[in-house]
Amino acid sequence: MIQTIAFYLFAVLMIASAVMVVTARNPVHSVLWLIVAFFNAAGLMVLVGAEFIAMLLVIVYVGAVAVLFLFVVMMLDIDFAELRAGFIKNAPLGLVIALILLAELVLGIGAYRAGTIDLGIATGENAVVLGASNTASIGALLYSDYLFLFEAAGLILLVAMVGAIVLTHRPPKTVRGHQNIGKQVRRDPNAATVMKRPTVGEGVEL
Repeated sequence: MIQTIAFYLFAVLMIASAVMVVTARNPVHSVLWLIVAFFNAAGLMVLVGAEFIAMLLVIVYVGAVAVLFLFVVMMLDIDFAELRAGFIKNAPLGLVIALILLAELVLGIGAYRAGTIDLGIATGENAVVLGASNTASIGALLYSDYLFLFEAAGLILLVAMVGAIVLTHRPPKTVRGHQNIGKQVRRDPNAATVMKRPTVGEGVEL
């Protein structure tokens, strides 16, 4: 009974927060609602016994991706008037994309009702390891049958991270009036200043 109540609670909260992500006018509020949706999705994963997926949702998406979105949105100086003007300008293109996605959704539902595609025969090779947790079963599968694909995905992510750092890195600009400490330390005290003793009425030679 408590599992059913928890399921409907998490499901309703996740759908409501997902709607608020789209309808919220403030981008910061949208990101906060997105974090709420991730937490409720993690609760649903716990209910179905996929605690590893729930942990990934909380640690990776909430702890890294959503917080990164939040900081980026808060640091940007967003002009809401310009944002609304861009929305109105791109509304026809968005409507066309929405119609295409709707047609794909209807086609997918029709194909599902027509019958599933037989992709192969279940042999039980990828079944859950007996006596092991969900995390241990996923680890055993990743590091055995899908080891090469797992390492290739990690290599691709590493290359993407290095590429993002290289593309966004900019050398420091020389600021006018910037203090060069090293140059000041290496200066010659004898050539740093010149003492002038002008006589009265002659002035100073520059």
